[in-house]
Amino acid sequence: MGKQSTYLMPLQDQMYAAASRDMAKPMEKYMKNLFSYLGVKAPLRKTIYKAFIKNNLPTTIAWEEEVRYLWSLPEREFQYTAIELCWACRKMWDERTIDFFIELIKDKSWWDSVDAIASILVGHYFTVYPQKIDKYIISWSKDEHLWVRRTSIIFQLKYGVKTDWELLQRCINNNLNSKEFFINKAIGWALRQYAKTNPSEVKELVLHTNLSNLSKREALKHIG
Repeated sequence: MGKQSTYLMPLQDQMYAAASRDMAKPMEKYMKNLFSYLGVKAPLRKTIYKAFIKNNLPTTIAWEEEVRYLWSLPEREFQYTAIELCWACRKMWDERTIDFFIELIKDKSWWDSVDAIASILVGHYFTVYPQKIDKYIISWSKDEHLWVRRTSIIFQLKYGVKTDWELLQRCINNNLNSKEFFINKAIGWALRQYAKTNPSEVKELVLHTNLSNLSKREALKHIG
């Protein structure tokens, strides 16, 4: 853990004051005991955060270090808050911010943090810097790191009609025959989401691609 953040001290104190060991135990169990929890449920955590962040953003120079500090704390709620702080600071991002997001994806990795970073932060980043997509996404889809590959597949979840279908197919094809649950689930999830925009294309891909049974089920869940 880094040096105590003066900026974040009031938020940290309020989170600790709201902690409940009785609440923390089932949270930890749900996450397979991979992380410690304070036991602050999402609605209360967000209320605390919103009150703290109102008119109280960090400086452009300091925001990444403040996020890193939150990320370094042992309780999982602080990683969730770090992601929310990244979003609050989105006007401070620059082209190199994507490397910071990958740093977060690779550290304390699990679906709860990675999916939020991928679909919210990374997704938004590439709408601001679309020229960076070619540099990153295809290489990510072949990365040795499971969660980086998952990010390449799901970062367009919120794009709707603006989804780059060709790019999504390339990322899927680079992960066919994977035995990883979280990759096959991501493929199905991305296809299910795109099916809301273009069900015929998704049906066609499922019919002619050697997807896992999990991916197929997820992809066709709402279109038959």
